[in-house]
Amino acid sequence: MDAEVQEDFREFVANRSSALLKTAVLLSGGDRHAAEDLLQNALIKAAGRWHRIDEPEAYVRQILYRQQVSRWRLKWPRRELSVPELPETGSGTDASSAAELRLVMRAALARLTARQRTVLVLRYFEDLPEADVARLLGCSVGTVRSTTHRSLARLRDLAPELAALGPAGAEQQPSRDFSPVEVRP
Repeated sequence: MDAEVQEDFREFVANRSSALLKTAVLLSGGDRHAAEDLLQNALIKAAGRWHRIDEPEAYVRQILYRQQVSRWRLKWPRRELSVPELPETGSGTDASSAAELRLVMRAALARLTARQRTVLVLRYFEDLPEADVARLLGCSVGTVRSTTHRSLARLRDLAPELAALGPAGAEQQPSRDFSPVEVRP
């Protein structure tokens, strides 16, 4: 790697690593250490081909997704996170409710399978269409749809308190009235 390419790579890492780490944390279910490993491996792979990459961020993100897919295809058991005390639950209307919402969401995402979590991150955090998610994961659009549906249902089962914590609770949702409307010329 010549000096100019090396400097370009260092600049990319300095500017984009925090955003890429956020994605990696979501993909790894909130395990920051696993996320750092995931990002580090992706950056190592990208560094070897840096002089041939046209869109570096898209390339590194694709490596992240594919590495995560490879990880959940392995048959290794998941590690469990042990904590000395259970976190307190409750809902408040102050600034702590947003932090509490993030913690509940992180815990619920961590309890999903890696495949379910990856599909939800790609669909809703990365805001990718189903066809792009299917292409990235190497599956059909129907598989993405069914996995998304099952993942959201499981997320609702794992964390029913999300509806109470969020700013838009179930009672605040606008009703969808699809009754016929008479139109007069």
